[in-house]
Amino acid sequence: MRHIFLGIFVSLFVLTLVCTRGAAKEETVDELKARYESAHPEDRPELAMKIAQHQLRDADKFYVDGKVEQASAAVTDIVSYSEKARDYATQTNKHVKNVEIDVRKIADKLRDIKRTLAFEDQPPVEQAILRLEDIRTTLLQKMFAKDKKKDPKQ
Repeated sequence: MRHIFLGIFVSLFVLTLVCTRGAAKEETVDELKARYESAHPEDRPELAMKIAQHQLRDADKFYVDGKVEQASAAVTDIVSYSEKARDYATQTNKHVKNVEIDVRKIADKLRDIKRTLAFEDQPPVEQAILRLEDIRTTLLQKMFAKDKKKDPKQ
């Protein structure tokens, strides 16, 4: 009986520990932007995509709440930080694939959001989608370039 009680107690303790770690305070966009500015170039693509994903959630919420100007600003941030992620990923040749995947998912979500908007609110979202597709194209060209740096010994 004592072993069962101890097992249940340990299980509950571990579950509580896992839940509290998962429920840790999520960083705000401003905190992420501050971290981005001071990060090493190879860490910036990942941070920029976190900012873009956070802004995507905010834009969706703003559109649902009818706050079109705030949503539009968030969409502008999405594109801006996606471009920064692309630039640093191609510059450092780190996280290129992950950035491409994240940008594709963001573009897909923006398409879903666009379908829910009034006609007059759609153009900024459509422009963002087109710019994200350009970012993806650049990343895909980088990933599948045939003329990668060749070893002069070959």
